Amino acid sequence: MQDPFTHCTALVREGDRDRYLATLLAPAEHRNALLALYAFDLEIERVRDIAREPMPGEIRLQWWREVLLGERSGEAAANPVAAALLQTLSHYGLPNERLAELVEAHRFDIYDEPMRSLAELNAYAAKTAGAIFGSAVQILGSSATASDEAAQAQTLASVLMRLPRHAARRQLFLPLEVLHQYGAKAEDIFAMQATPELRAALAELRLRARRHLTQIGAKSAELIATRAWPAFLSLAPLRSLLLKMERIDYDPFQPPWVQPWRRQWQIWRAARNPQRLFS
Repeated sequence: MQDPFTHCTALVREGDRDRYLATLLAPAEHRNALLALYAFDLEIERVRDIAREPMPGEIRLQWWREVLLGERSGEAAANPVAAALLQTLSHYGLPNERLAELVEAHRFDIYDEPMRSLAELNAYAAKTAGAIFGSAVQILGSSATASDEAAQAQTLASVLMRLPRHAARRQLFLPLEVLHQYGAKAEDIFAMQATPELRAALAELRLRARRHLTQIGAKSAELIATRAWPAFLSLAPLRSLLLKMERIDYDPFQPPWVQPWRRQWQIWRAARNPQRLFS
């Protein structure tokens, strides 16, 4: 069987280039652990894409939850991502329960119930992206002080970037609370109609995402130890993506694209001076 960490490296390199590049800037002794964590996150995030129906999705998520709770040790050893993840959790003394809660939170993904409020979206972000940022920071030997801000920024940006995919599934990650505030309608989203009301609601979410990035940059010196920065470098391209969404010709159902070389440059630049990109 292929070495589990080699498998995780290939998975992240293909599925999440920004995190892969950010990990290359981490100390060599921690890279395998970070890549195992990110490969696990990719596996959970794509359950809806693979399963398509709720029941197979439930089965996959339950399997991962039981792996994390130590109930499927034999099967986990045969799965390269599970094997690498469990080795990582054991080596660094990370709590399995937090990632089990991440799996539980992602049950939202496999159904078409709407996200009802900003508070609900914030809680989802904290349990999913927050768990990954927090675990990554711990792997790097620091405290997870800025993990929640990072999780909120990343989740909001992801909701905006994945709007076409969610709309095609009649899936609503945009909080109903925000849509109602601006008079936007879910049916317009599912019909992929960029109404003025929807544009106003999306502008509200972009503003919130930029605020979270700004807070990370403004407090980076006191909140984030130098050794922990590789956990946050994948956020570097977000600001340029959010700014592209402010253009007058922006179509929310055709999200902007940043060239791979530019994203790589932004990550490298953030590693040298994080405040220049986040503040």
